[in-house]
Amino acid sequence: MKDLAAMDHTSNKAFKLLKQLNLQLEQESKYQPREKGLILIESTAENDSTICPRSRNAKVEDLWSLTNFFGLSMETFVLAVNILDRFLAIMKVKPKHLSCIGVCCFQLAARVVEEDCNVPSVHDVIRISQCKCTVSDMKRMEKIISEKLHFEFKATTALTFLHLYHTIVLCHSCERKEVLNLDKLEAQLKACNCRLIFSKAKPSVLALCLLTLEVETLKSLELFEIALRVQKHSKVNDEDMLYWRELVSKCLADYSSPECCKPDHRKLVWTVSRRTAQNLHNSYYSVPELPTIPECGCINESESEDSCEEMSSGEDSLSSSPPSDLEASFFFDNCKPRLKRLTHHMLCSKGQSVVL
Repeated sequence: MKDLAAMDHTSNKAFKLLKQLNLQLEQESKYQPREKGLILIESTAENDSTICPRSRNAKVEDLWSLTNFFGLSMETFVLAVNILDRFLAIMKVKPKHLSCIGVCCFQLAARVVEEDCNVPSVHDVIRISQCKCTVSDMKRMEKIISEKLHFEFKATTALTFLHLYHTIVLCHSCERKEVLNLDKLEAQLKACNCRLIFSKAKPSVLALCLLTLEVETLKSLELFEIALRVQKHSKVNDEDMLYWRELVSKCLADYSSPECCKPDHRKLVWTVSRRTAQNLHNSYYSVPELPTIPECGCINESESEDSCEEMSSGEDSLSSSPPSDLEASFFFDNCKPRLKRLTHHMLCSKGQSVVL
């Protein structure tokens, strides 16, 4: 079986893709989260004073919801996760700081990837995410993250390799382009990003696992042979492939089950404080005619000190003041009964029909 290098002399485009792949393979280890730090997070219990896997995974789902709400790219989300994991892997972070760290990683990634006009304002991110921090808190935290990561944000990620592998396969394939769906591969990568364990995988290996699993479902001999050439050129051994493919396959099976809570299915629901609800109740007579409202759908401290640096006491002063009345909350599957009763009372007083 010919390798990719032997085939690429026939195509200038293929040669450039191969050169780009070689460059990314050289760079990937530079932007991987430190494995020792990730292992510490994995071994942390939920009731501990540092970040545990569940809280990290929940924060990644929050990052996807923010990315989706502001209409930003998949690249922004993946880069934000990479920045988050790299920072958590070198710092002992207290759970109360995780919200501020998450939105800072989101902002940093957006500034790298998106056009300036598409980067959401700090005020909007704070208000929508309900991170319970101030603009000053975010500026201080961004400075800390930037210094600890040496201002290296534009990273080589699994998405980088997924796009490269997809283009290389299509460049060498005679089959229709729509056969290998990039959107589906990106969605599968997003599911893997929501699991801490995949941050330990080399980006090139994780992307290759997603590619080969999808090729297997297509039952295309030609695509499978090209995928094997890609694996050989990337110098990924069969042992690593088998190990990570099994984990990826299990993750994708979990995300395809009806019991799984997918980040895409999270609903945006506004949370109204008691004070705001009282003000609405007292002034309901001024509310204009409304349409019928449809039913709302659904680092362990005992470890050695050199394993992970602890955030200094200066970060303990980050604001923990409660959110303002009109701040938004993403992550509730159902509207709160209190808000339903308030809306029902308001509209019935106006003689409106209500579907709740």
